[in-house]
Amino acid sequence: MRAILLFAALLLVACSDQTLQRTLDGVLGQSGGGLTTTEVASGLKEALVVGAQNSVNFASVRDGFYKNPSLFIPFPEEAQKVKTTAMNLGLSGQVNKFEETLNRAAEEAVKQATPILVNAITSMSIEDAFGLLKGGENAATNYLRNKTEVSLLQAFQPKVQEAVDKVELTKYWNPLASAYNTASTFTGGQAVNPDLTKYVTDHAMDGLFLLITKEEASIRKDPAARVSDLLKKVFGSAEAKP
Repeated sequence: MRAILLFAALLLVACSDQTLQRTLDGVLGQSGGGLTTTEVASGLKEALVVGAQNSVNFASVRDGFYKNPSLFIPFPEEAQKVKTTAMNLGLSGQVNKFEETLNRAAEEAVKQATPILVNAITSMSIEDAFGLLKGGENAATNYLRNKTEVSLLQAFQPKVQEAVDKVELTKYWNPLASAYNTASTFTGGQAVNPDLTKYVTDHAMDGLFLLITKEEASIRKDPAARVSDLLKKVFGSAEAKP
């Protein structure tokens, strides 16, 4: 226990954030109401699990991406000329359907994210948890993304490909690209064929972590968002002292 108290003291000396100081005072205080290191680590893990599950549930429903301006996946930037040419050729209906299916693929793929995220969260050490207490409002989300992004992308991309195939995304893309490439033979433009799987994967990842960031901020700031006694105890400890 002496080693733990010394570690906490070093953290307090190194950190200038008053909220963190109050939190650590509550966590390792010698009064009977102090939190244990295990409770703090469990509380932070639970906060991340809650945020991850809420985010996946929100994004993976129909229109989770398509009708959400913050998550909506637009026509690929590198293929804007394709969109313009297609619209000029009277293919606006296909353009709209293509954008819809981009978002449907993301909604379908995000369903696979929960076990990957939860596994990363539950492997967090107590040392990691205290490191997050020193960070800013997005510290837990940033930790999760930095810790898992490579392996998450590797696991996520095949699911995106399955989703792309399921919603027949290329069925809507190929006519647009073909029309543009045909027109380009007369205009001298360069043919295009962006990697749709990578495009959807990257945007699905960005959208998911945007939601997790919002969930983490809500749990830190809003007592009503702390859906368990442990979350209330951990994140409320900083509010208990003046």
